[in-house]
Amino acid sequence: MVTVKLLKPYYIKSDAQYVRIKLAYQYFSLLINDQLYHFVPIESNEIKIDRRTKQIVNTNANFAFQKGKDIISIRMSELVSLPDFLIQLFFIVEAFNQSTNYMNESELKEESKILIRELEQMNLKNLIDKSLDNRDEELFYELTSKLDTV
Repeated sequence: MVTVKLLKPYYIKSDAQYVRIKLAYQYFSLLINDQLYHFVPIESNEIKIDRRTKQIVNTNANFAFQKGKDIISIRMSELVSLPDFLIQLFFIVEAFNQSTNYMNESELKEESKILIRELEQMNLKNLIDKSLDNRDEELFYELTSKLDTV
């Protein structure tokens, strides 16, 4: 019988597509037949989760666990069958998602468009100020006519 004794991420890396939970020695341990085995980063050392589907991507990864000189390899596909593994992983990812708020691509594009428009308006106002300083009436009227169209 296999149960998860401890599952804490060493650190979490993420981007818009994936959450990567990096594991390190003594941050992940299993009880296997009532014997405590600690994770050792001999083979795989991360759990990769798709942010959109919330599915574990690297199901073929092998994780090594050691007790003394005895080392046991367990595939991610076996770990996924353990309810306590999934529950602990869910809380790790959920807490991380709440602490980091990523915009989706369309929100990011819209935010960028707004920022660019504001910068263009500020630039135009600076050019209007320069035209006033240089007493260039023709340029002043040309720039002020563009102020609301940009």
